[in-house]
Amino acid sequence: MQIYRKLKDIVSARNTVLTIGSFDGLHRGHQEIIGKVTNIANAFGEISVVMTFDPHPKQILSENSTDFEILLSQQKKEQLLEELGVDITVVIPFDLDFSRKSAKSFVDDIICSYFSPQKIIVGYDHHFGFNREGNSTFLEKISDKYDFLVEVVNPVKDQDEVLSSTRIRNLITDGHVQRASFELGWVFGFNAKVVHGSGRGRNLNFPTANFVPEIANQLVPGCGVYFARGMIGDECIYGMCNLGYRPTFGEEEFVMEIHFFESDKTNNLYNKSIEIQFLERIRDEKKFENTDSLIRQLDKDREFCYSRMTVYKEVQKCL
Repeated sequence: MQIYRKLKDIVSARNTVLTIGSFDGLHRGHQEIIGKVTNIANAFGEISVVMTFDPHPKQILSENSTDFEILLSQQKKEQLLEELGVDITVVIPFDLDFSRKSAKSFVDDIICSYFSPQKIIVGYDHHFGFNREGNSTFLEKISDKYDFLVEVVNPVKDQDEVLSSTRIRNLITDGHVQRASFELGWVFGFNAKVVHGSGRGRNLNFPTANFVPEIANQLVPGCGVYFARGMIGDECIYGMCNLGYRPTFGEEEFVMEIHFFESDKTNNLYNKSIEIQFLERIRDEKKFENTDSLIRQLDKDREFCYSRMTVYKEVQKCL
């Protein structure tokens, strides 16, 4: 997949099938759009193009932009787009100046200037251009002038629920990571850096790796204990993860830590980058009367994770 990060670097292409969007989370609804783009392009010997933005426009335009949490990194988005078979991805640097570009100017100066699309495919709720003035209706009105076709993709639903980035964000915040991953179409997680912790886990015979997300404003699941796994190089190592404040010890700082079940494979992780994937929520974080009670619960948590790990490993064998 060819990636362009600056408009001036784009090598013009003709006979393209194109879509535009932030693709926040690149969930199954977005994948439906991109699947149509690649399928049509492949069927007619054309080039599939995805135009997206970095940073997310809401990080620039929202009144509380620092509160906008990211579902997936740009790196992960590009990885998924390549897996979906996209030929060209254009990552437009989004800033206040660019936000003032009209929808017509966007079509004239960028879409048609560089790609002369045969067809533009967008979602039912897609908007672009200054004040969100561009949408599928706008594209259809100008399609004859620019000689392209327009296709609008309806929302993807599951049991009458429309799959959306907002809905998925709420699921993750509430700890429903398994459902969120189903709606995303990929296992929710993020790249993290391993940092030094207090060493409490080791004293409990449950040594943990403390971690922090690599990107600012990363969306993190709600407080609780999770069945999780770490992608460390080519290794996939299962474990259980705690997100919270460790109330048994009266701490106030939010901590993210994971206990890996194959500790021999997780030596010397400090300052290394790993991908943490959240598979299932086990329970709420709670305050125990003493450390013995906590350890007994951790033993139960581990046994539950072992039972689920068998299922996940069988699924992996089939992939």
